Amino acid sequence: MPAKQERRLRIGVLGAGQIAQAAHFESCTKAVNADLYAICDVAGDLRERMAITHGAQKTYNDYDTMLADPDLDAVIIATADAFHVPASIKALEAGKHVLCEKPIGVTVEECLVLKDAVEKSGKILQVGHMKRFDSGLQAAKSFISDEMGELIALKAWYCDNTHRYPMTDAVQPLIVTSANARKPSQNPKADLRRYYMLAHGCHLIDTARYFAGDIVSVHARLSERAGIWCWFVDVEFASGTLGHLDLTVQVRMDWHEGFQIYGKNGSILGKTYNPWYYKSSEVDIFREADGATHRVLGADGHFYRRQVESFARAILDKASMEGADINDGLASVQAMVAIARSVESGKPVALADVTGGV
Repeated sequence: MPAKQERRLRIGVLGAGQIAQAAHFESCTKAVNADLYAICDVAGDLRERMAITHGAQKTYNDYDTMLADPDLDAVIIATADAFHVPASIKALEAGKHVLCEKPIGVTVEECLVLKDAVEKSGKILQVGHMKRFDSGLQAAKSFISDEMGELIALKAWYCDNTHRYPMTDAVQPLIVTSANARKPSQNPKADLRRYYMLAHGCHLIDTARYFAGDIVSVHARLSERAGIWCWFVDVEFASGTLGHLDLTVQVRMDWHEGFQIYGKNGSILGKTYNPWYYKSSEVDIFREADGATHRVLGADGHFYRRQVESFARAILDKASMEGADINDGLASVQAMVAIARSVESGKPVALADVTGGV
């Protein structure tokens, strides 16, 4: 890994659970321009073990106390979805920058409250849509912005599979749990329709928006058969681009994720791997100008570390923000809610009209 830079962002991670252990602790320790300054978790056994394992300078069992630390620059919120908005608002009000796991919230209303808090704070809030830091997706985005011309149509799919845990358990660290961990009042997995949309649908929606821009409305169908949840979603983009999204969970095959994009001056075909392999997407970009297909290698596939480094650059160097902001996070939640309402009604639903949660 490259040597650490002299100026580094001091980050405190809230939550020492699965996503922190699998992604955020390592990302902070490997990032060239950031440090894992602190870990905060109510589970003392888990908190202290993670601090020793990853070398955090400080530990806290109280979030307010961590936020009061004048040496803390920013927080990564790696808690259950229900805690994202209140934890983000507390950090912003304490003058700290925020990188919050996706989805940014679970209802449209709480996301709007958070948006107001971000605007009042003057601080940076980035949503953890780490796929924006996949080199393959970034190459596709550059081609769309610089060369493709008018974007005609986008198809994207995100299909989790029955074999994902045996496959990812082989490459992920052993996740340590604690009986003392704080959990939300309701089990997030009690309603799998809701859970799968929040956990996976937000990735698919953000990828589509990253490429094709704002979504105006959706028309969704859902099949729940044979232990498979399958959403087919026709999307109206503000640009006039035609869109179709496929979110399917528990497909009987390998992990299946990717996209197909057609434009005036070329086309793009992308294959995305399970994120825990840290392998950049294989993206073939066909340029009409030279009649040839090009593919970036994407040797650095640590999306989570690259996400932290970009977050730190935006704060330390005033660099342009590459990640998803609060408006992207809000739009993702609005789209998920609109999909849920469209499934219920069987009709198209405009994102601007939705309220409530999934």
